[in-house]
Amino acid sequence: MQPIPETIANELLAAQHASPLLVFLFDADDRLQYANPAFRTCFALGPDAHPTWSELMASSHAGKVGALIVTPDFPAWLVSTRSRRGKLPYRAFEADMCDGRWLWITETMRPDGWMLCVASDITELKVSGRALRQSRDLALRAARIDALTGISNRAHIIEQLEQRLAQVRKRKQLCGIALIDLDQFKGINDRFGHAVGDLVLQHFARTVQLTLRHEDGFGRVGGEEFMLLFPRIDAASLESIVDRIMMGLRQACALPEHPDVRYTISTGLGILQAEDTSNSVYRRVDEAMYRAKKAGRNGFRWAD
Repeated sequence: MQPIPETIANELLAAQHASPLLVFLFDADDRLQYANPAFRTCFALGPDAHPTWSELMASSHAGKVGALIVTPDFPAWLVSTRSRRGKLPYRAFEADMCDGRWLWITETMRPDGWMLCVASDITELKVSGRALRQSRDLALRAARIDALTGISNRAHIIEQLEQRLAQVRKRKQLCGIALIDLDQFKGINDRFGHAVGDLVLQHFARTVQLTLRHEDGFGRVGGEEFMLLFPRIDAASLESIVDRIMMGLRQACALPEHPDVRYTISTGLGILQAEDTSNSVYRRVDEAMYRAKKAGRNGFRWAD
């Protein structure tokens, strides 16, 4: 493929700059790297502002600009929304803006983790079917989200695992996997009650989710067991991320109203292989996780 001549590239940039469409680009760390004036006006961003997506949503919610976010629990909304963000090569959805507009937004993922987004104003379109579409979207969300923690449920994270395995075979793209179990979680339930146990699971989900890139997968596979997927990562980087998660949990006071509640995690690590199936790689990291538990918990082991 021939590179685009500089004159054409400049014309494309000028067209985006003048367009009423919202055109914006996030890097692999989910930080805004480009936004045309239409986007910056909508979100009340200065020309030199480059927030992360999470920071952008927080400012929208607090300042009532940009995206209309109606929720009694913004942190839970953020965790749930991030669980669906950047998991598909292409995604399209409708969104309300604080200025009253109704936008059609597309997200296109690049293999390097960058995300190109384009939003167009569809406020004037016929809205008779809007309630039906919103009900459909809510049903799809419910089918993919764990109701307690707001992250992906077992079916959705396994679906993402299958997609990453296909990329490993097709593109030879590295992808790490971590299977995490909360240590001695039954003891927390027995001592403090299941309501506190639920709060611990929610704390863990929020703590981990806010450290991830938009393309990373994170789901609850059952009980106190969670799966993480890290595309484009090597073994050393995977260990570093898990180390940071474990250190953060050791230092955190999970529930201020219950200062005695502390917990650690045991983790099985692996790198997806072309010959893997979702079942075979799950068995490998599950066995590694139990070796971490037998070794004293609060640590990780690599799958064979």
